[in-house]
Amino acid sequence: MTDAVVAPVVDGPEFTRLGLNLADRSLGAEVTRVTDEFFAPRDRMLNPAQPVFYPDRYDDHGKWMDGWETRRRRTTGHDWCIVRLAMPGVLMGVDFDTSFFTGNFPPAASLEACFSPDGDPDEHAGWQVLVPATGLSGNDHRFCAIESGQPWTHLRMHIYPDGGLARLRVYGKPFCDWEIMLAAGESRNLLALEHGADQVAWSDAHYGEPRKLLRPGRGLNMGDGWETRRRREPGNDWCILALGHKGVAERIEVDTAHFKGNFPAACSIQAACVEDGASTAQSLITQSMFWPTLMDQQPLTADRIHQFQALEDLGPITHIRFNSIPDGGVSRVRLCGTPVS
Repeated sequence: MTDAVVAPVVDGPEFTRLGLNLADRSLGAEVTRVTDEFFAPRDRMLNPAQPVFYPDRYDDHGKWMDGWETRRRRTTGHDWCIVRLAMPGVLMGVDFDTSFFTGNFPPAASLEACFSPDGDPDEHAGWQVLVPATGLSGNDHRFCAIESGQPWTHLRMHIYPDGGLARLRVYGKPFCDWEIMLAAGESRNLLALEHGADQVAWSDAHYGEPRKLLRPGRGLNMGDGWETRRRREPGNDWCILALGHKGVAERIEVDTAHFKGNFPAACSIQAACVEDGASTAQSLITQSMFWPTLMDQQPLTADRIHQFQALEDLGPITHIRFNSIPDGGVSRVRLCGTPVS
């Protein structure tokens, strides 16, 4: 069989770098309904990996395609699908990716959304248009910005009238109702993606960005974590992470799952309380060098969950600087603490 051709990574608009892909299957996003999936099943469209193309691969339905593809429609109407996002989020933009779909892409697509946190929407759901019908091209990316300040849980994508889409990527910021969290007064993982935590800046991310440290569950493999290149100069690698909400740290968890010959020898954590709008990512890099220590340097070992409770009492914090000494890979970092107003 001919080797697979992998679609190139395309440098998209700013929202593709600032936002999290909330339609990522590995985070829990799911296509719950489709009008048709004769040529290619729904779940491929939410695969976080780049689309691939096998020139000579066929199955019982025809040409094997890496995406969602419907049959040729011979009636009026059009195809559509409903996507449950991995977590509620305020959306920033969408990427309709038609990689390798050249004679079978939809001429147009549109996107609607609704907020249904208690379950999948029914026929009475209040769908709102986020992206009106927009023309698509074959083997291309159609980036569309979304201006909506409210959170959504589900999307309905229409393709006109039929065809295939390699990937649907929807970028945004996870939404967490902190009024409810604060009222509960319980300890939470303040560094969880689903609680609004995010990456801010880092020294290096050659093998994986720091945002992977915030994902739910344990890492699936060595690619599911933050890993830097081999450091050939003095110093150490680091990343700055923003908590989902201001809080008081109680316990730190550092997981080196799957990192066996390339985990950091040690780590340490600095922290600070940064007021909203008081700094930029670039200025935080400089400031973070002088932040007080939350956790002294601690040794790390391979493929293991490390628990640390001996933390300095710094009061409420909003950001941490995780120091990887001197370099290497970490799968997850969790900071359990009590959110404060």
